Amino acid sequence: MDDELDELRAAAPEARVITDAAAMESYRRDQTPVVTPGQPRCVLLAGNTRDVMAALAWAQRHRVPVVPRGGGTSLAGGATAVDGCLLLSTARMTAILEIDPATELAVAQAGVVTADLDRAAAQHGLMYAPDPSSHEIATIGGNLATNAGGLRCVKYGVTRDSVLGLEVVLPGGRLLRTGRRTVKGVAGYDLTGLFTGSEGTLGVITSATLRLRPRPARYPVTMAAGFASFAAGAQAVTSILAAGIRPSMLELMDSATLRAIDQWKRTGFADGVQALLIAQDDSESADRGAALMRQACLAAGASTAEVSASEGESRQLLELRRLSYPAIERLGVALVEDVCVPRTRLPEMVARIEQAAARHDVYIATVAHAGDGNLHPVFVFERGLPEAPPAVWAAADEVFRAALELGGTLTGEHGVGMIKRRWLADELGPESMAVHQAIKNALDPDGIMNPGKVL
Repeated sequence: MDDELDELRAAAPEARVITDAAAMESYRRDQTPVVTPGQPRCVLLAGNTRDVMAALAWAQRHRVPVVPRGGGTSLAGGATAVDGCLLLSTARMTAILEIDPATELAVAQAGVVTADLDRAAAQHGLMYAPDPSSHEIATIGGNLATNAGGLRCVKYGVTRDSVLGLEVVLPGGRLLRTGRRTVKGVAGYDLTGLFTGSEGTLGVITSATLRLRPRPARYPVTMAAGFASFAAGAQAVTSILAAGIRPSMLELMDSATLRAIDQWKRTGFADGVQALLIAQDDSESADRGAALMRQACLAAGASTAEVSASEGESRQLLELRRLSYPAIERLGVALVEDVCVPRTRLPEMVARIEQAAARHDVYIATVAHAGDGNLHPVFVFERGLPEAPPAVWAAADEVFRAALELGGTLTGEHGVGMIKRRWLADELGPESMAVHQAIKNALDPDGIMNPGKVL
């Protein structure tokens, strides 16, 4: 075994190979609290694509499973170690290789932090649109692997909508480049789309050519509206979009979330409302758009609806939304789930979540990227338990099946990872599952890439 590790070090001399158990501890797990991580054989901190190629060639020769890892922010167990694996981290690959303002694109290595790319683009009057809640710590590689979303998806789409091409290392160390630098291009199969969202099961993304967009000329104007129920807030979202308004953000928080934030920060937003909608407009006519959203909310029964008077107020309201997860995590272990339904079915989905919580006596706080129909029910349970209680999984099962019944999906942006494998066939069906397995077998015949994830 030592000889094999010496071989790995010799093959990737610029990488750092870690074998000490204590040093590997922080790499074993991601942010999924209900998954028990395995013990890696070693951790390799890659500094460049050559390191990744050498590592995957070594892993193929010795039939060692490979678990790719970026910032470790997965909420589905996608970056969790398995026993005996090579845990391959791209977090040191942090170079922004190019920003081309004329063609509005960037080339970035997999370890670039999402928010850092957006800040670099801002120096050229541009923006990188995807903004998952973990944007200050999540990396581009992880965003690509899960096809991550974020708060601005309602206007700008998910990560796949900003990807032009990829550099991917395949099992055995083969280097694949997909896509192009042009906006249009339909030559061959869409391999860029295939690897975006593949969760490290087909190869390791090492860099990407990404679409940038013109940065809004001003900070978004924000509107906040309180409702007597989550369903009423969801109906307001439907009304806003049906009116042809194009918000850049539509976020809805339920009463459990508002109470958690209020208990922590004493915001007062939980007083007298059961749901809070926070919306933004970043267009040139943002003041008019925010006013129209306010009118739509009042017409839908909002008890209060106010538009920010300054950039400072807008930032404060956005920070309120970003406080939701840490506030809920203060209450216990928080299993953050991720279902998506057609926007018109949001009120029904909310009702089904509430019914599951009551039926199984499980505390569920829900936050939604409401403009996308993407809900994040957060299942909270007592700390110190060896695993999630059966009631939590029973409630989660009910929520997942409800999403599918309403024409939705098991995951809008977090991915399948480990925790949703058992439900995937229910959504995809036997033929689609067979195609998935055929693709996996063709690219990874030895099954060493992120085993136990997705399939």
